Amino acid sequence: MNEPDIDIRDSVREHYAKVAEQDAGCCESDTSCGCRVSEQIGYSKEDLASLPEDAEMGLGCGNPISFAELKNGEAVLDLGSGGGVDCFLASRIVGVGGKVIGVDMTPGMISKARKNATRGNYQNVEFRLGEIEHLPAGDNTVDAVISNCVINLSPSKLEIYKEAYRVLKPGGRLAVADMVALQPLPDNLKNDLAAYTGCLAGAELVSQLEAWLTEAGFENVRIRVRQRSREFIQADFGEGKLDDCIASAHVTAFKPV
Repeated sequence: MNEPDIDIRDSVREHYAKVAEQDAGCCESDTSCGCRVSEQIGYSKEDLASLPEDAEMGLGCGNPISFAELKNGEAVLDLGSGGGVDCFLASRIVGVGGKVIGVDMTPGMISKARKNATRGNYQNVEFRLGEIEHLPAGDNTVDAVISNCVINLSPSKLEIYKEAYRVLKPGGRLAVADMVALQPLPDNLKNDLAAYTGCLAGAELVSQLEAWLTEAGFENVRIRVRQRSREFIQADFGEGKLDDCIASAHVTAFKPV
């Protein structure tokens, strides 16, 4: 790993460690990527009402549970699980016969998520400390890999897709909500560490993501740009035409049987 990549990873870790220390209501005052309006990005009032109080920190840019097509009894792994929102929503679908594993590289997030799991009595959810480029999970062990506005934070995206492919069972699927670039980003944005931790500078072109997913071994790759995401990008970041080059997207791909 080269030095710029280490700087990015350390900056991301430091930023989200601070987010983990904040109260659940921090999103009302924070203008970073971590503070979306949850209903606006795809969660229902019922979803949000079912969660432990400290779980929802507004760190997503979509709702991967809404298109992951999870089933009762499945094993699910969440890349960058944060306070546990998507893990807890997934746990209701996979039921007592299923299992949900959340992986996060920030100890504070893992601590918060485990407390939330205890508070909500989630028996089929566990949280593991680790980097999503090096997943603490065995080969061919999960039916679905989900993630929400996290992969764009990594400088090693291809490695993440390869790891997701490794842990998925044959026929398993990837369902990711993330930020994507609709056109090449300006150099001043790409080189801004604050913009990286804010889910801006790490957004990659749709064509590049498709190429990486295919290289990792996935098939039936589909990336659907969410046009309505332009509304919250413009509102959150106030960067003029930023919404012309960055949007949230639903990414799905499958591991061959």
